[in-house]
Amino acid sequence: MVDWDHTTDVLVVGSGAGGMVAALRAAHHGLDCIVIEKQDTYGGSTALSGGGLWIPANHLLAEESGVADSLEKARVYLQQTVGDRTPQAKQDAYLEHAREMAAWLARETRLEFVRMREYSDYYPERPGGLAAGRGLEAKPIHDTALGDLADTLNSPDMEAPGGLAFTTNEFNKLSNVLTTWAGRKTAALVGLKTAWNALRRRKRLTLGQALAGRLRLSLREARVPVWLESPFEEFVLDGDRVVGVVADTAESGRTTIRAEGGVVLAAGGFAHNEGLREEYQEAPITTEWTLANEGNTGDTIEAGMAELGAAVDLLDDAWWGPASLPPDGEPFYHVAERNKPGAFIVDGDGERFTNEAASYVDVVHDMYDRDTEETSAIPAYFVMDQGFKDRYIFGTLPPRLSVPDRYRESGYVVSAETIPGLARELGIPEDGLSETVSTFNEYAREGHDPDFGRGDSAYDRYYGDPTHGPNPCLGTIERSPFYAVELWPGDLGTKGGLETDEHARVLHENGDVIPGLYATGNNMASVMGHTYPGPGSTLGPAATFGYVAADHVADSAGGGGS
Repeated sequence: MVDWDHTTDVLVVGSGAGGMVAALRAAHHGLDCIVIEKQDTYGGSTALSGGGLWIPANHLLAEESGVADSLEKARVYLQQTVGDRTPQAKQDAYLEHAREMAAWLARETRLEFVRMREYSDYYPERPGGLAAGRGLEAKPIHDTALGDLADTLNSPDMEAPGGLAFTTNEFNKLSNVLTTWAGRKTAALVGLKTAWNALRRRKRLTLGQALAGRLRLSLREARVPVWLESPFEEFVLDGDRVVGVVADTAESGRTTIRAEGGVVLAAGGFAHNEGLREEYQEAPITTEWTLANEGNTGDTIEAGMAELGAAVDLLDDAWWGPASLPPDGEPFYHVAERNKPGAFIVDGDGERFTNEAASYVDVVHDMYDRDTEETSAIPAYFVMDQGFKDRYIFGTLPPRLSVPDRYRESGYVVSAETIPGLARELGIPEDGLSETVSTFNEYAREGHDPDFGRGDSAYDRYYGDPTHGPNPCLGTIERSPFYAVELWPGDLGTKGGLETDEHARVLHENGDVIPGLYATGNNMASVMGHTYPGPGSTLGPAATFGYVAADHVADSAGGGGS
């Protein structure tokens, strides 16, 4: 017999979006719930992210924009992107419950959504794709509205200079701050908001922090406790059923918690587990390139395999994106820069190998495919000219300003007056890089990239420069000096985890359900397979399957609490 220290209906492990939505939905059904979190902050990778949720046929598409979307259209799109890499029943469950989940949160909690306007699906030209975008993000909220909860909200180590905070919609315009009136206007408005908030001694929370903060505030109002500094240690079983866990809580140390209805795992992936990454993922790989929350060490995934015989899938993949490694901060995940005219990415032979403006996941998949014994593509090189440097932001480098000495001295930014000189500095063939520049410049003048189709897709053009023609993503590389920065396979988290069914129940290696155990977010094998259909394809499923798990627990318990 286990001497239980606490008993609840639902125990949630992890305080990211998936875990907090699961807890909110459980409380809605009248179930008692406890959330345990290993770190001394809440929000996990959600709070560090862009905070978007990909929600097909969501309630704001038609209400605000009159955009025609349907579940059938989205189902066709997933068939054209994810295909049969994940079970159809699981894809259908996501589609059927995602918009229901989002509308419920907007109606019943502190979460307010706004559309990520015109942020296209990542493959909008495929059947079922939507160029108008299906993404939602949380409306900004001030830290003063959170009260003392603001003190324990997870935050990135490196924040925007001057306390600037912007939404996804604002970021798109800010990336063209020197070339469009919309960019200038947005910069002025964001600057005014920042100054006004500074005068009022408050901080504007946006992106993932707005999402996590609003969810946590909702949990407080629903009287759901969140125990920080309380890491999961092991499962407690009754026969083959998971009936609780052992946690190392900050208040009591080793603590046994019984979950009458079920345990929901929402503890993230294993991005910071060097051993698991080396075992399951393609070399070269390291934890040094990830932007995931540092608590993502795969504890519950390893325990699920070792203690329960749980099935796993997609451990070889991640939510990839090309990242650079500044000398004075965390890896920088490059999103908008790759779509701007006047730059490209090359391998160790000085040759292009990808559509630089494509989905960040695809670009890193291409890096790994290209990286062989004959040709190195890890690192790859982002090459830009002075024209690019004068017009656009690159990472933390503002346009027009000179490159800081520490960036040059560390080798983060390499420059030369000529393309052959830049090639020599990088240690790549001069002829290879020179020929690539010549060919690329021809494509830029014509406005078409026959090799990789850069700028052909609405997704490519979303972060392009609308003032540049004939192709907003293609511009010549001809103004000296020339610059280059190494790009590595960064990620926002790992994509593989415990296999689950359409009810978010964890499955055994033999295909049976493990009673009493659910998983969501990066703790479970992604419903998106090896691809990334649109902005918010990580958090959309995380929140949705947290919602689905809580509904299943409630249905199994007859809808009542203990």
